[in-house]
Amino acid sequence: MISKPSIRPFREFMPKIGDRVLVDPTAVVIGNVEIGEDSSIWPLAVIRGDIHYIRIGKRTSIQDSSVLHITHAGTYNPDGYPVTVGDDVTVGHSVILHGCTIGNRVLVGMGSTVMDGAVVKDEVLIGAGSLVTPGKALEGGYLYVGAPCKKVRRLSDKEIEYLTYSAQNYVKLKNEYLKEQN
Repeated sequence: MISKPSIRPFREFMPKIGDRVLVDPTAVVIGNVEIGEDSSIWPLAVIRGDIHYIRIGKRTSIQDSSVLHITHAGTYNPDGYPVTVGDDVTVGHSVILHGCTIGNRVLVGMGSTVMDGAVVKDEVLIGAGSLVTPGKALEGGYLYVGAPCKKVRRLSDKEIEYLTYSAQNYVKLKNEYLKEQN
């Protein structure tokens, strides 16, 4: 028997889940969250849009034990920071995305943290265990690694193609899981 995922409202906001989305029964999705079609939220992921919004694009995979949370509006940051994640993104296991913007065709390596106000442009590969510090902007088309992360080199054409391949691979796997649930 498959249990239902924990998708629940906060204040007046109920998460909006697109077509053909997998939300694992152990994942938690709360509040002002929108998840685009063909995306997947894997075991123990937490997506908490309680005091700002979270938007996840199409064909995006949020891996096991990842946490997505916003930055509240306050004295030091009057507007706060939402979390936006683009299309065809692979967010690796145990990643923290906090009040940041992730472009399209990005891979965020396992155990990485992307902090408040950081902006990751399209076609970026962030190596495992990296730290993207508050307010940092990562230029598209590059590999970044380290804590704090540094630009290492331009991505090859094959690596850029892999970013889409990775996203498509998780769409296929998500589809298998959805079939098993029916």
